[in-house]
Order: sequence, then C-alpha cells, then structure tokens
Amino acid sequence: MYVLEVKNSAIDPGIISEGKYIQKKYTMTSQDGIPNLKTNKSLLLNRDFPAGAGAKRNRQRLTISIPFQLLCALIGLLITIGGTFIKGYITGVPWNWAEGAIELRSLGVNYQIGAVLFAGCLGGKNAGAISQIAYLCIGLAFLPVFDRGGGIDYITEPGFGYLLGFIPGAWLCGWLAFGNKAKLESLFFSSICGLGIIHLFGIAYIIGLSYFERLTGNITALESIAQYSLYPLPGQLIIICAVAVVVFVLRRIMFY
Repeated sequence: MYVLEVKNSAIDPGIISEGKYIQKKYTMTSQDGIPNLKTNKSLLLNRDFPAGAGAKRNRQRLTISIPFQLLCALIGLLITIGGTFIKGYITGVPWNWAEGAIELRSLGVNYQIGAVLFAGCLGGKNAGAISQIAYLCIGLAFLPVFDRGGGIDYITEPGFGYLLGFIPGAWLCGWLAFGNKAKLESLFFSSICGLGIIHLFGIAYIIGLSYFERLTGNITALESIAQYSLYPLPGQLIIICAVAVVVFVLRRIMFY
C-alpha cells in the first residue's frame, strides 16, 4: 500500500486564518495488480502554519446594508453640521472632581473633523463620503453651515481645501475601518489616516491660493498652514481618540 498526501488547492481562507489547512489523503491499493485510487479528505490542525499571501488576498472585508449606510451618511451629515458650531472641551482627571467644580479646558477646535471621521468609522467609506459631499453642497448653496459662513465665494477661503479633504478623508477612514472587525487600535489608525488626508488637501489648497495670489487678508501661506494645520492638531488628536472609543463601543453593541 502506498500513501500519497497532497495539499488541496481550494483552501478556505477562513480556515487558513485560524492556522488550519486541509489535506487530501490518497491511498493507493493494489487489486489483482491494478492500482486503485481512493480519496479520503481529512481536516488537519496545524497551529504552526502561518497565514500566507493567499489568505490575505482572500480575506473578506466587512460589508453593511445600503439602508444602514444611508442612515450613517445622514447621521454623519447632521453631526458634521452640529459639530461645526460646538467647541471641544476636556475636563481634568476624574479623581480631582471631588475637590471642587469640574474644570473645563478648551481644545481650541470644534468637533467638525471628529464628526467627519466618525461617519467613516461607523458607516464605512460610502457613508463617510456621501455625508461630506452633501455637507459641501449644502454649504456652497448659500447656507451658512461652514465655520465662517457659506456660499460659492467660500472657495476663496484658505480653509476650503480642508473641507474638500473631508470627502477623501472620510472615504479612506471608512475603507480602513472596515478592513476587519472593530478594534480600538485599527479605528484610531483609520482616523489618523483620514485626518492626514484632510490636512494634505488643506495645505495643498493654501499653497495653490498663494501661488495664484488669491489668499485673502494680509497673511502668508506659512501663517495660514500654521493656523489651520499646526495649531489645531493637538486638539484634533484628542478628539480622534474619543471618536475611536465611541465608535468601538457602538460597533461592538451592533455586532460588526
């Protein structure tokens, strides 16, 4: 009797990710001198078998229904509008609250960018992008939903590039956040990447305005970049931490 073991080419990626693989066992028997082939499939556990490139290619991304994406897009739009006019604050450590009144300290930024990234982390790339497209359309249609008003003339504002960056920033944040099940570190990383895209668009827009001498006011490009990117960054990072925690809890409650 001869035993020939061959790995099955059709491997379930879910099994590979758990450190398992399927092996076909072919048993050669001899009957009247004529070999016969009998196939016996067996599932073998191998904890030391690493997940290879094939497993990464076959890994399925999380998907949610279209109605839920639209709902998240609507929520993202509403909280982006509301967050534009609400300033961010932080309190002292809780164990000092008993000593007196709770002290609030301003972060120097509003919750606008936090709302943008919240929509992407909660509803995915489509919900995040749709919510910000709707936000820009509403603001450019002469409704004062932007930080300094609204209208088509707002495109000459140095901060308009950051508003344009909301769309790819929310999309990238949502795409990364749904690469796997919700984890606190992955949600934070997704938000950081989305924030980086927003600032890249904003800085590029300011440089473009400066090049064509369209910057409003007696302010240079470097001063505008410091005003819109450098100074608000610490407060935005704190808000991003809060966004990652809130989205992590919500997605665990909703089991995705």
